[in-house]
Amino acid sequence: MSGTTTAAALRRRAAGAGADRWVVLVVLCASLLLVAVDATVLHVAVPAVTEDLRPGAMELLWIVDAYPLVCASLLILFGTLGDRVGRRRVLLLGYALFGVASGMAALADSAQVLIVARALLGVGGAMIMPATLSILRQVFPDRRERALAIGIWSAVAAVGAAVGPLLGGFLLEHFWWGSVFLVNIPLMLVSLPVGRLLLPESKGDGDGPWDVVGALMAAAGLFAMVFGVKRLGGGEPAGSAATVLPLLAGAGLLAAFVRRQRRRAHPLIDLRMFGRPAFSTSVGCIVLAMLALVGLELIAAQYLQLVLGLSPLETGLRLLPLTFAAMAAGLAGARLLRRFGPRRMVCFGFCLTAAAVVALTAMGAEDNTALLLTGFVLLGFGLETTLFGAYESMLSEAPTDRAGGAAAIGETSYQLGAGMGIALLGSVMNAAYAPGLTGVPGVPGASSAAAAHSLGEAYEVADRLGGPAGAALRYAARHAFVHGLHVTLLVSAGLLLLGAAMALRLPRLMQCEPPSVQVPVPREAADRRVSGIKV
Repeated sequence: MSGTTTAAALRRRAAGAGADRWVVLVVLCASLLLVAVDATVLHVAVPAVTEDLRPGAMELLWIVDAYPLVCASLLILFGTLGDRVGRRRVLLLGYALFGVASGMAALADSAQVLIVARALLGVGGAMIMPATLSILRQVFPDRRERALAIGIWSAVAAVGAAVGPLLGGFLLEHFWWGSVFLVNIPLMLVSLPVGRLLLPESKGDGDGPWDVVGALMAAAGLFAMVFGVKRLGGGEPAGSAATVLPLLAGAGLLAAFVRRQRRRAHPLIDLRMFGRPAFSTSVGCIVLAMLALVGLELIAAQYLQLVLGLSPLETGLRLLPLTFAAMAAGLAGARLLRRFGPRRMVCFGFCLTAAAVVALTAMGAEDNTALLLTGFVLLGFGLETTLFGAYESMLSEAPTDRAGGAAAIGETSYQLGAGMGIALLGSVMNAAYAPGLTGVPGVPGASSAAAAHSLGEAYEVADRLGGPAGAALRYAARHAFVHGLHVTLLVSAGLLLLGAAMALRLPRLMQCEPPSVQVPVPREAADRRVSGIKV
């Protein structure tokens, strides 16, 4: 990377000037925590937002989805831009935009303003997320230390995802719904000057112009793909034009983007990275892990609330062991990777997660606290072990000057896998659930058809029917949901085992090159290098 091969840089690193890298990690983790929290904090505030702003059904959908849609579609654009103009610069701009958009969202007086603010938050998130990983790749050149840093980074991401709903619930109990956004502003006011002082600037070789047209093609293609996948996950018919057209448009734009990158002398993304088995396999493992598990998280939340009758707070507390286990796996990941290597670590993570998913098929219509606790702990540890090994291998395989693009590819794979998982496992769940509501004694056909849409709707229909017919429909719906959950878990386990087989293509050992500081540089050679003469 430019600026890192001079003798002065080597001498500073050898003298211990790089000790501040752990402070840099703290700053990066703080910004990641903010983005992770903001991705989930709105979920508990939706009822309050609906009551205050009175959005229509489509407006409410965009209030929730604008952030992840915009963020996922712009990751590659801002990841590669950071490689060209400077990763710290993009990160600090992301901080500023995130703070401004948070204030705009907190003070929104209409659904339209809130949608725009959420979209701007997505832009800020897309600037922050790949920059944190690519700067981490820069400040930790030694793979052993980098593995530990990535473990801490991933543990913080797990914390943020869990803290979001809890923080949102606390703020809503004491303040108005806008406070879930307003809390971002003081954190951004601190992060901006601290980041400017402590974070190092880095960028790639900068050869050739930045491909603006290619960046916009990637952004538009990803937006259309994620939008289509989200519509599928929301229960829209797979054959409807509003679902098929975005998917086809997205696939066409991404195919054109790939063709354009292959023809350019200075592409946005070096597609040769996918020719490296470790890189392409790591990306595939990230997609499969999220494909198999994100949909399950939503289904598990419905099971805890609608089948077991737990409150939202109790549901969040039941899911906390999963987060704690994921944190533990992230912190232990570096040691596991050094001892077992990427292949065995990722394969073990997939197999452990598959075993946890199969064990959870013992869940029934009655609460089994010990089973849920054990299953969620194994699930969290296995998932984080898989993602840690895949992310570390992917980032280590990428050239240093392409770190932003590689980080963006990893984050995009995560988002696409999550969206496809919701669509796929949601479809499996509905296909297994709906047949259990046909022919319920005393329930009209129209009511059975309405109840087949979801368990929540089945309960509403049962309440309207009342009497023995309503009780019979409620009983049938609960047991049909549990059956659908079992089928979905088995499908998920199959996907996880497929991921374990894919992980066999990863390197067997963690290849660690000696850090550059360990290579002695003669004074004469250093002086010649400083003056621009290659040694």
